[in-house]
Amino acid sequence: MKTLLLPSALVDSSWLAEHLHHPDLVVLDASWHMPAAKRSGEQEWRQQRIPGARFFDFDSKIKDNDSSLPHMLPSEAQFSQQVSELGLSNHHHIVIYDSSGMFAAPRAWWMLRAMGHEKVAVLDGGLPAWIQQGYALESGEPAVVSPGHFVAHRQADWIADATQVQTALSQSDTRVLDARSRERFSGQAADPRPGVRPGHMPGAHCLPFGELLEQGHFLPSELLAQKLALHLAPEQGLICSCGSGVTAAILALAANLTGHKQVAVYDGSWTEWGGNPDLPVVTDN
Repeated sequence: MKTLLLPSALVDSSWLAEHLHHPDLVVLDASWHMPAAKRSGEQEWRQQRIPGARFFDFDSKIKDNDSSLPHMLPSEAQFSQQVSELGLSNHHHIVIYDSSGMFAAPRAWWMLRAMGHEKVAVLDGGLPAWIQQGYALESGEPAVVSPGHFVAHRQADWIADATQVQTALSQSDTRVLDARSRERFSGQAADPRPGVRPGHMPGAHCLPFGELLEQGHFLPSELLAQKLALHLAPEQGLICSCGSGVTAAILALAANLTGHKQVAVYDGSWTEWGGNPDLPVVTDN
């Protein structure tokens, strides 16, 4: 069998269908929805999924259980153990999708990159695109998988904390981009989480993640580059933020796809920043 090679950090349904049964490929379903949606990604995965897909639960399992913030990155040891239990090993090529098209899968992509795994891509258009093209699905109780051997190596340059963000906001060599809606960024809309202030970090730029997408697919690369170029110079580093570190990863993936090398996600994002009265917040009111 031919050696597997991911074409980029983004693959389409036809590529995945062609390589689905390669022994070095693992498919992960990372579906997640905002709490107000009252939908369960895991339930959806059990009801219908790409054949062989395993559920990557970054919201209630593969997360830092000692943090009060939602779905923060766990330790290397915890990540290694839980990913190994999913049957993953360091030699695997991983393709991640979600049931929304393009929403939560980039978060799982970023987590794997932040833990040192480079052979990982996101399915453009997600499960809706797979279904639209008529490819097979499976449902019900998944097959038991043999444990893998995955050793995580945390990559500090992929991860930003509040202190690093605060420093970056005052420096011209790094841009902080916020993926939230313009209404939440400006402070015109209240934050959905109790106790979190409206507004944004002084000096941050707003690029709502939906402006990089069309019907669950990324815009063509040249259009992505144009959107990012309005905020980000080629030589600048990038820190991506959002509400809780999920859609920030959409910006990070877009930057990666368009050739930006210094890309990090602020893991605590606005839930941490807006909830901490010691950190500065501004509004456009």
